[in-house]
Amino acid sequence: MRHHNANRKLSRESGQRKALLRSLARSLIIREKIQTTEAKAKELRPFVEKLITRSKASDGTTTLATRRFLVSQVGTEASKKVADVLAPKFQKRSGGYLRIIHMPRRISDGSPMAHIEFV
Repeated sequence: MRHHNANRKLSRESGQRKALLRSLARSLIIREKIQTTEAKAKELRPFVEKLITRSKASDGTTTLATRRFLVSQVGTEASKKVADVLAPKFQKRSGGYLRIIHMPRRISDGSPMAHIEFV
């Protein structure tokens, strides 16, 4: 039984899974739209949305602790974009910053594909 096992394993060990999510998040933040498998997109959405929600402050500024947390999660370039561009853009929005658009299956192995992008 899979009680309390909410996250997908993506056929990877925990360290590889964290690295994959951070890399996908970095690419998504910098490019604002990526194409990946449906399972990876569904795992990526809450990860990135939590970063954006955390970077939004009530007064519109991002604290030093939040910036350091963002750098530890997605790196310098992506953290600057989250804090300076994306957080102010979604300041009035209470959630749901990303959308997943389903695409045709991949030809090679039949994996369901999806585009994930900012709203």
